[in-house]
Amino acid sequence: MRILHTMLRVGDLDRAIDFYTKVLGMTLLRRQDYPEGRFTLAFVGYGAEPEQAVIELTYNWDTSAYDLGTGYGHIALEVDDVYQACAQIRERGGRVMREAGPMNAGTTIIAFVADPDGYPIELIGRKA
Repeated sequence: MRILHTMLRVGDLDRAIDFYTKVLGMTLLRRQDYPEGRFTLAFVGYGAEPEQAVIELTYNWDTSAYDLGTGYGHIALEVDDVYQACAQIRERGGRVMREAGPMNAGTTIIAFVADPDGYPIELIGRKA
């Protein structure tokens, strides 16, 4: 078994795709409209689906925003340098929610950024 994808509902698909591809550097792997269901699915990631887990962006044509609720946590991405990643994300128009620094009660360097719909994404420094 393996994780295939994580699904996020988004209010503006093009805005979400731009964030995940242009700000976080992922690739749009596939996109499919489902007119009878009035939704579109787009899959983004850092590698091919048979080899890596990806993110499914679900856009329901009649919904422009969602309540994130309190049950959702975050997506985590490993990066070489969290401080540099935050700077690059900020330069590309992304929003840093928690600046890079050691995690609470630990030494691992982390940061949090938000996607356009407000979903938190944790950046975790690669262990040497």
